[in-house]
Amino acid sequence: MKICVITDQNAGFTLDEIKQLNLPVVRMPIVIDDKDYFQNYTITEDEFYNKLATTENVKTSQPSPGEIMNMWDKLLKEYDQIVHIPMSSSLSEGCMTAEGLAKDDQFKDKVFVVDNHRISVTLKSAVRDAMYLAKQGYDGNKIKSILEEESFNSSIYIMVNTLKYLKRGGRVTPAAAALGEALHLKPVLTILGGKLDAYKKVLGTKKAKSVMIDAVINDRKTKFKNLKDDELVYAVAYTYDEQAASMFKHEVANKLNINEEDIEMNPLSYSIATHIGPGALAVTISKKLYK
Repeated sequence: MKICVITDQNAGFTLDEIKQLNLPVVRMPIVIDDKDYFQNYTITEDEFYNKLATTENVKTSQPSPGEIMNMWDKLLKEYDQIVHIPMSSSLSEGCMTAEGLAKDDQFKDKVFVVDNHRISVTLKSAVRDAMYLAKQGYDGNKIKSILEEESFNSSIYIMVNTLKYLKRGGRVTPAAAALGEALHLKPVLTILGGKLDAYKKVLGTKKAKSVMIDAVINDRKTKFKNLKDDELVYAVAYTYDEQAASMFKHEVANKLNINEEDIEMNPLSYSIATHIGPGALAVTISKKLYK
């Protein structure tokens, strides 16, 4: 049985990786001044972050149901089944839309939508798990079941550089954002049950980075205590500051006592950056199934 694994741009695969893996990826629209743009296709990184900084009217959107169905139709001419792994249903309506479409008679028992409550580099790891399981001979339904069972075997911690964009999205009040900026507060966020939530609020970037690394160290000692390092995947993610991310990656490697090359480093998607702004840093730890 030929299984095709697909995801959306929020997984953070680069164009080179997409080509190398022959991975179909659903494009996620960014709406700027009521016009749709697509990461890596119709807007560059510099253009996007300039728009994000200079206009209030930047929003995320969802691909149309027709676009998704057309993609599935084309793929099913070559593959027997599709495993579709979008961003967590708690963070985006795209997952629920895909689940609804998969119930249509033409896709029943052919398209399996996975809601494994992940985002960004943790989602990327799940896609690799799915591709590995497909190579091991598992069918789409079993891959979906395994990934959803493993969904909470990951952690992600995110530091935002400014509260401006969380305020814009309604996640913090204007008064709280103004106070936080005045006190140089750096909120560290985490994803629990697929939902973005506050982890800690600390003073300054240095302290925030330390809190994130300590959280991963604690997870390794508790949540992942029965796993070896080669059964885990570590990653650093960032928005629009690769140099800061590279320095953070070095800190993470030193404190976790692992090789720097064993930590992946990826930019966060424009869809995610819209809500947290430039200068954000994240660190993740996940159980991996792929070899």
